[in-house]
Order: sequence, then structure tokens, then C-alpha cells
Amino acid sequence: MKATILAAMISVQAGEASAEDYRKNPFTLTYAGAITKNEPGKVNIHPVTYKLKGLDISANVYTPPNYDPKKKYAAIAVAHPNGGVKEQVAGLYAQRLAEKGYITIAADAVYQGSSGGEPRNVDKPAYRIEDIHGMADFITGYPGVDAARLSLLGICGGGGYSLAAAQTDKRFKSIATVSMFNSGRVRRNGYQDSQLDTIQQRLRQASSARAQEKTGGNVLYAGDANLTDEQIAKLPFDLYRQGYYYYWKTHAHPGSTFKYTMSSLLDLMRWDATDQIELVNQPLLMIAGSKADSLYMTEDAIGKATGTKDKELFKIDGATHIETYWVPKYVNTAVDKLTAFYSRTI
Repeated sequence: MKATILAAMISVQAGEASAEDYRKNPFTLTYAGAITKNEPGKVNIHPVTYKLKGLDISANVYTPPNYDPKKKYAAIAVAHPNGGVKEQVAGLYAQRLAEKGYITIAADAVYQGSSGGEPRNVDKPAYRIEDIHGMADFITGYPGVDAARLSLLGICGGGGYSLAAAQTDKRFKSIATVSMFNSGRVRRNGYQDSQLDTIQQRLRQASSARAQEKTGGNVLYAGDANLTDEQIAKLPFDLYRQGYYYYWKTHAHPGSTFKYTMSSLLDLMRWDATDQIELVNQPLLMIAGSKADSLYMTEDAIGKATGTKDKELFKIDGATHIETYWVPKYVNTAVDKLTAFYSRTI
């Protein structure tokens, strides 16, 4: 209910509803050019639900033009950003890659979006990584999918978790990331390592939050802010300024939120997307905007990915982190690069 109210408030604050208004799309998709109905000969969307560790996972499968379940297609699993849902940027990239002939899947993380799990908005690396394994489990059994030709795309936080999943899940023949966000490093050290002096203080807060949860108290959340336009403009980083507008206004969705349980920090702050990254021996493509203030995380990760000789850092000239989510020319550049990569590696 709170998420629905928030979405309505966003619409009012933003003035006229944008073309990406989830309320105007029958599948609640929030990106330009989104599917509004399934038509013969075109990319189609198929909402599905499956079980993972006893919980319901809500996902969208996209099938390519002229899809024939009797044929065999390569498939790509798409992992969404932190706080995002399958109807936003993950859906955009899944749809665009389906246009190129792939069967794709974008699923809401467990405890998030339309997937099951209580309390809501738990954000633990082990869960997010298992989500990716779960997408592989489901999509390799989907009609028409060639299980031997599976790849992975992770966006923002989903990119960091995809690096971790691909370390051991060799069903993924290759891995790509767009605007990779190392959730553990940021939750531990702060964005651009700006909070190193408060690590122990924040760990104590997370420990207290878990203790409160386990004794029946209220679930405490981090990132649960309601900022004014003026406050958003004063945020110190492009990622956060542009992120608030993307998630709260132009591409808002009621299932999407910045908040996550404070107790999740116990897991997040001891984790890092680059731990044992040398186990990734598959072809690796990492895409990031040349002007993204998150670029340092992609550069760090690809430098540490010593287990594969087939790796590339591709910078989209002029793009910031959030602009790779929706700006048409940057998305087109990313999709073209991804298509060439996947056609070569799966």
C-alpha cells in the first residue's frame, strides 16, 4: 500500500505522467518502447511464476520475433539493479535482446518487487546470487531454449551479483555487466569510499537492528528517505541525484524502492563482488559510462578478473551510470555491443 501511495505521489510531483508510466502499460513496464500487447511475429512477453527455496519468484520471459517453441534459441538471464524491479531497466534490456533473437528472462529478486518473502526488501548477497541461479534453472527448461547456450547480463547491483554467480555456475557461457555496482564495497565503505571512518558505527547499528527483529520488534530500514527536489539536487553524486529521479519520477514503479532492511548490512558489509573473481573463466564484457561516477567499481573488478583472458571494458562515451538505463543513444550503444558479444560467446 505504501509503495502504491508513493507512486501516486511521484506522479503528482512530476506533473504529467511520463510515457513510461507503469499505470499505462498492461504489464506495468516502465520503459520507452515497452510491449503493450503480444502480437504474432513480434517480441512477446510472458509473465511467469516459479518456486525458489519455497518462495514464489515473479518473472517476465521475452520471446523473440516469430518464436517457435520447437526450435532452439540461446537464452540470457538479466539481473536487475539494487532496488529495481523487472519492469524497469532489466525489462528494457531483456526486451531489446529478445529483438536480437534471444529468449530472455528478468525476475524480481526474492523479498523484493512482486516476488515472495518476508520481511520485505531484504537485500542479502547470498539471496541475490541464488536468484540468478534460479533464473538459470527456470529458463533452461523453457520451451525452445538451448540449455547449452545460456548467458548472463547483470545491471548495476545485479552486475556485481552476476560476477559472483558466474564464478561457480558454469551453465553461463559468458557474462556481461552494465554499470556494475559492487554492493558490498559501497555498503561497507560508502560510495566512492567516502564513509570509511563510520564502518564500525554502522555495523553496530545493523547488529542492533537484527537483535530488534529477532525479539519481535519493528523491522528497521536503511535508505528509506523521502527527499524533496531541492534535497535531491544537493546530493553529492550523479548516481544518487539521477537515481532518485529515475526511480521516483520518470520510471517509477510501486515495487521499486531504495530501502532495504538495516540487518541486511550484516551480510552486505562483509561481502565484495570481487572476492574470488578469478574463478570467472568465461568471456567477460563490462560496460560502463565514461562519465559514470561508479566507473571505478567496473575498472577495479575487470582488473581483478584474472581467470579469463577473454575480457573487455567498454566505455559508453559521455554516459553517466543512470543514463545507461534509459537514454536511447546509450542504450542502443550498449545493446549493439552486447549483441556482438553474445553472438560470439554463446
